[in-house]
Amino acid sequence: MKLLVIDVQTAICTPALFAYQAFTENLQALIAAARQTDTEVIYIRHDDGAGAALTPGNAGFEIAADFAPLPSERIFDKTVNSPFRDSGLTDYLRSCGENTLILTGLQTEYCVDAAVKCGFEHGFRLLVPAFANTTADNAHLTGEQTYHYYNDFIWNRRYAECLSMDEMLRRMRR
Repeated sequence: MKLLVIDVQTAICTPALFAYQAFTENLQALIAAARQTDTEVIYIRHDDGAGAALTPGNAGFEIAADFAPLPSERIFDKTVNSPFRDSGLTDYLRSCGENTLILTGLQTEYCVDAAVKCGFEHGFRLLVPAFANTTADNAHLTGEQTYHYYNDFIWNRRYAECLSMDEMLRRMRR
């Protein structure tokens, strides 16, 4: 089992996100539990290219301090929503013989959704802990509506197992 922390970058990891406090607390708890149980924590960063806030060299590109990786933890950079395309992540996971991934991060309807669906297509078993992904309001849905639409309706029992934080932490500590 490996914990993927997707796009928790300073430019987009802000209190404007739905249930930001719960998200922050849950993600910190998952990272701490992973480190205590020798579950590898893998960070994913999104690069939108030159001139964008999410590009190397800009402060907004870096992982938010609340979730900072340890020097020994891997970071994979991507230029599309899916962390599995052209980032080296898929090859790395295959080389480890890994088949179960805990998916967390930003944003629910963009990169987390792509990770869920593409991870499923690659044959990974996906676990999505409650309130460990989030997003902001958009022109069509609030962040809360988006979160529940994906976590409760689209992903669960189709592409992933969406479970409570207590259950996720229990499984990590087995």
